[in-house]
Amino acid sequence: MYDVKSRKADEFISHEEILDTLAYADEHKDDLDLCRRILDKARANLHPSVEHGAVISHREASVLLACEDPQINKEIKELAHKIKQAYYGNRIVLFAPLYLSNYCVNGCLYCPYHAKNREIPRRKLTQEEIRAEVIALQDMGHKRLAIEAGEDPKHNPIEYILESMGTIYSIKHRNGAIRRVNVNIAATTVDEYRMLKDAEIGTYILFQETYNRKGYEELHPTGPKSDYCWHTEAMDRAMEGGIDDVGLGVLFGLQGYRYEFAGLIMHAEHLEAVFGVGPHTISVPRVKPAMDIDPEAFDNGIPDEIFEKIIALIRLTVPYTGMIISTRESQEVREHALQYGVSQISGGSRTSVGGYNQPERPHDTEQFDVSDQRTLDEVISWLMDNDHIPSFCTACYRAGRTGDRFMEFCKSGQILNYCHPNALMTLSEYLVDYATPSTRKKGLLLVKRELEKIPNERTRLLTSQHVDEIMSGTGNDFRF
Repeated sequence: MYDVKSRKADEFISHEEILDTLAYADEHKDDLDLCRRILDKARANLHPSVEHGAVISHREASVLLACEDPQINKEIKELAHKIKQAYYGNRIVLFAPLYLSNYCVNGCLYCPYHAKNREIPRRKLTQEEIRAEVIALQDMGHKRLAIEAGEDPKHNPIEYILESMGTIYSIKHRNGAIRRVNVNIAATTVDEYRMLKDAEIGTYILFQETYNRKGYEELHPTGPKSDYCWHTEAMDRAMEGGIDDVGLGVLFGLQGYRYEFAGLIMHAEHLEAVFGVGPHTISVPRVKPAMDIDPEAFDNGIPDEIFEKIIALIRLTVPYTGMIISTRESQEVREHALQYGVSQISGGSRTSVGGYNQPERPHDTEQFDVSDQRTLDEVISWLMDNDHIPSFCTACYRAGRTGDRFMEFCKSGQILNYCHPNALMTLSEYLVDYATPSTRKKGLLLVKRELEKIPNERTRLLTSQHVDEIMSGTGNDFRF
């Protein structure tokens, strides 16, 4: 039985409800009047308001996903772009993944870290090696990391993760500092989530992989991750443990995309209904080649056009969420995704354990192939060429604007009053400390132009003053 407020996975992600939703979508996908009424409802998100937040349901969004009318699809993407601008403007937050360990006891069929893979070298970074990795990332200009580790109670216990977070936060190299550490580790207990909260976690990220329970259990034949309910209910336990910023995601290509989309939106609706706080982020990875993994083995791959439509519909349905796309995707795909709703991207990423502290990109311990292999500086230059503001902002997390407090600012549209000036100040830090001469020249023009767009005169003058201090080397780490 479907119950959005239930704490049981099979009830808030009800298989029967998803099947009914897909049947309803098939029945109504050619009803263009209905599709336009749903789009009209979604247009309320052009005017952010605490009262509505998300205004269309998983069932309504599924109708739009099933609709094949070219004009409707065009309007979906156009509206998604406008809604993204209404909530987040033209800023794009940058981060990098940091792989701590590829030891793993699970048997996931789509991941090269699975326990039966005897070909991949197993590595776990020492705290000194983590220090070297973090310095390398700081020397690129990064301020925000997402740490990753396989599930292995012996090699990667919670104590190792906590110690690693402490090491990362402690390193101040030249003008560099990691100001936010997001954590992507296996589902765990409420007590261990409390420990992560005490260690000043940013966002807790956990990909569902697939919401189809039968498919999930086939793809996870062995290991702790094989427990579908334990995994699916993890975000509830994380919030019970005090972590109020959580990040959802599915691995598109494992199961049918329409099923996954409905499940993903239902999970967001569940978090809203139970905790009053939806997902801080939603990630949209697709299955990619890796050692011992052939994407062709999974017959649910989706073309770029459908992928872009999914991104647009997530933005329409969960307008407040930060949407993440990684270097799994090519430059071209990422460029389109930025137009339709993505607000966070990785740059200069290496998906191998210990990969940043090596002159050449290592491939032997990579979790997946990196499609976009440009440097961080090249990504930043490209973003500015496409009228985006590259941002290294971590101000909300550090100022306590998390969970329901962040959602209040985001859903009301007030977050832009912080995001825009903070983006310009953190970009200025990058330009002074790390940018190539051509990127710096381009960035200085962008900062000057964007300063004039800050509507509040006091904020504009103060931001301009801080930018001048950053540029002259007399100040750093300003935030609103």
